[in-house]
Amino acid sequence: MNPYQCLPPRAFWRTAVADKAASQISDLWTPEFEIGSKDVIVTAGSCFAQHIGRALVARGMNWLDAEPAPADLPQAEYKARNYGVFSFRTGNLYTPAMLRQWLEWALDVCPPPTETWRHDGRFFDPFRPAVEPEGFASEQALFASRDATLAAIRTAISRAKVFVFTLGLTEAWEHRRTSLLYPVCPGTVRGSFDPQVHGFRNFGFLDTYREMVKALELMRSVNPQLRLLLTVSPVPLTATATGQHALSATTYSKSVLRAVAGQLCEDLPDVDYFPSYEIITGTPFKGDFYQPNQREVTPEGVAFVMQQFFAGLEPTHVVETPCTAPTLPLSREDLVCEDAVLDYYA
Repeated sequence: MNPYQCLPPRAFWRTAVADKAASQISDLWTPEFEIGSKDVIVTAGSCFAQHIGRALVARGMNWLDAEPAPADLPQAEYKARNYGVFSFRTGNLYTPAMLRQWLEWALDVCPPPTETWRHDGRFFDPFRPAVEPEGFASEQALFASRDATLAAIRTAISRAKVFVFTLGLTEAWEHRRTSLLYPVCPGTVRGSFDPQVHGFRNFGFLDTYREMVKALELMRSVNPQLRLLLTVSPVPLTATATGQHALSATTYSKSVLRAVAGQLCEDLPDVDYFPSYEIITGTPFKGDFYQPNQREVTPEGVAFVMQQFFAGLEPTHVVETPCTAPTLPLSREDLVCEDAVLDYYA
């Protein structure tokens, strides 16, 4: 007898993957906690998190829009001004450190920064430079808008049953003196880059882990029952400032994020991981879920991801796998790769 004899088919590569058409691969996620249709769900993170929010709404789940658009704003302008994209209007939060930073401002752990960027007589928020494409008329208007977002974060965190956060990047740009993080490199979307002021940072495993733990501690300080569902964005880096090839830099970044998500699930209660990254990037799918640029995910890919998500939420009857003790044939073919012997127990 050994532990592999009692495992279900989903535990073996052959029965879970190789013997199935890609579209028939299932049982990719077994939730660690229940998510009911009435549970308040908050989403934030990288761009792929937007798909999750939209799918939750379409499915009739209780996704919270804590910062809805003004009543007089044309619906055609919602997305350009970041309304209804995430549960609050921060724009993309690519790293756990950015999430922690916004939480500290929202929960009065430290005051929000006063830095602003000016261009053609308009004012831009360095920490969400794209939320108003034309900028603000004054610094007062900018800070008032940011205060509304901070209030929305407080509302979202206090009401949420489940917080879904999509980890996107490890690379970031920071202010050298204050260590404040920008969502994009100054001088790209807005602002001006100054190498004496702005520095590059690439978060490793330990820093990423600590930042996510701190962010969760902040959220649970106001909502002790909050549950965290992590995902990793399958969208590759648009560009890297590491000096590496973009492919290698992407592999590093996603590996760190996936490892951090897995470790958090092992270490902390009510933390789960949904494998959207594996579903899109996995070898069985042969890159078919990417657009021709090999970066953007196709609508079919998003649909398949969300199909797996909702399938995981549906109650299923688990059939126990009978335990047997067969005789193992030890031919040379079976032992070309040592762990290949585990396929026998499928």
